[in-house]
Amino acid sequence: MEPLASKIRPKSLDGFVGQEHLVGLSKPLRIAIEQKHLFSFILWGPPGCGKTTLARIYANALEAEYYELSAVSAGKEDIKIILGEGHSQAGRRGRSGPLGQVLTSSTGLLVPTPLFSGEPKRPKVLFLDEIHRFNKAQQDFLLPSVETGALTLIGATTENPSFEVIAPLLSRCRVFVLNELSDEEMAAIIERTGFAMESDAKDWLIKMAGGDARQAITVIENAMKLYGELTVQNLKDTIQNKFLRYDKKADEHYNTISAFIKSMRASQPDAALYYLARMVEAGEDPKFIARRMVVFASEDIGLADPQALTVANNVFRAVETIGYPECAINLAHGVSYLSLAPKSRDSYNAYFAAVEDVKEHGNLPIPLKVRNAPTKLMKELGYGKGYEKYSEESFLPEEIKDKKYLDMR
Repeated sequence: MEPLASKIRPKSLDGFVGQEHLVGLSKPLRIAIEQKHLFSFILWGPPGCGKTTLARIYANALEAEYYELSAVSAGKEDIKIILGEGHSQAGRRGRSGPLGQVLTSSTGLLVPTPLFSGEPKRPKVLFLDEIHRFNKAQQDFLLPSVETGALTLIGATTENPSFEVIAPLLSRCRVFVLNELSDEEMAAIIERTGFAMESDAKDWLIKMAGGDARQAITVIENAMKLYGELTVQNLKDTIQNKFLRYDKKADEHYNTISAFIKSMRASQPDAALYYLARMVEAGEDPKFIARRMVVFASEDIGLADPQALTVANNVFRAVETIGYPECAINLAHGVSYLSLAPKSRDSYNAYFAAVEDVKEHGNLPIPLKVRNAPTKLMKELGYGKGYEKYSEESFLPEEIKDKKYLDMR
């Protein structure tokens, strides 16, 4: 039976919810879809925000030969099959499926299924989910086909493509950043399921899903199968039911990294090491873990122990140099240090307080005394006049000169 999320997936932008900065009137993706521009691009955003749907809408508009692969299990042979260069047993055993369905062969490989058949001159569009899971060699293999136009690539990733996609491939793709769905957008998508739900149940579901529409829809579908109605308690029981595992890879990934960070924040090294072990044993990218540790060192430890950033950076470098399995020891070393370190969010909070003033006031005039004065004219205009290195007088713009973002006294 077709999953509910697939049944209600819009086939055009008319039914698409969210990402107005990309698909609103006169916005770039809408223009590309409406004018049928053929180009490769990467969709970067959180889970359940519409990446797959946008890829299908785009391919549908182009009437392309459309293929979907997951970088978790796909490889070079799957790309060769799409290009017409491969004849693997997996490709021959794959069954045809409905529009956009990705089928699994008996070998466990994901077999690409075209949305459209016939007409070989149609452009070939490959949607590669979790493109950050492709290693450098696999990405290098994609490059010539993307460069020549033999394949139009749509990559989807929850990770910063600047770190995870090789520079030559990234330079040939436009990057579109997708936002987490708002509560209002989530409510609109939930309405589309057609199931009656009390407002308290809807509010609870929106909060639980955290902007992930696919997760919310799957919980609704499973709750209706189990209980026949959507109450807060039924939704909670559905999630807790150990026999229901939805979006296992995405949920496990984000739930575990969340627990990992929160354990370090709470100075609980045992819990942090446990969640680290779960990620390592599941094959999580060690660079993903190490990057989160570098961020954590400044965000949560900060000035309480400035050495923490040095440790985290060194762990990241060790992970890059050594790789699995030995780099798990480096990660454990870093996690133990960060968990036991004193915590301070003063610099983090101070920075974002300053950001709020920048957003509210814009570019306020910088006081003349702290402006650069490389020319005689600038000096005559008062640039740099009255500047003293260790002055206690505020160097902030006049309008906010009394602000204290980081008050350590």
